[in-house]
Amino acid sequence: MGLIYLALYKGKGRLFNRLIRLWTGSKYSHCELVMPDGRWLSASAMDGGVRAKRIELNLAHWDLIALPWANHGRINALFQQHEGRGYDWPGILFSQILPIARHSKRRKFCSEFCAAALGFEQPQRFNPALLGEVVQRINRLPFVQLGHSLTEG
Repeated sequence: MGLIYLALYKGKGRLFNRLIRLWTGSKYSHCELVMPDGRWLSASAMDGGVRAKRIELNLAHWDLIALPWANHGRINALFQQHEGRGYDWPGILFSQILPIARHSKRRKFCSEFCAAALGFEQPQRFNPALLGEVVQRINRLPFVQLGHSLTEG
């Protein structure tokens, strides 16, 4: 079936990217799930919400983390449920900037979409940097490493 990757954007971007990096204290301002078929799935403020896109990978702008434990079916189901729905601006405000944890059930922002697609609880609590840290910790778990080595052999 192929590996799924978390892509973390570290490129310069626009003002919104700079504000996210400043707020989170991270080099990352956006994230995507890269599917084996080449689709990049996320919610993008620039693209108006939840969408699939083909992005030419430039490693100067993106860091990739393999997700051997990611569930294709869960990701595709969430994407189909939310495709074309708008960007969750209130969610950014109330769950990222203000500690109120309010967000739209229908709309998503990038890290919320990716965290939900990966099956994490309270996905609105994640920003791109935190999501990257969590998936790297999961990847270091012994059973994940063993499972991945068994599928490669």
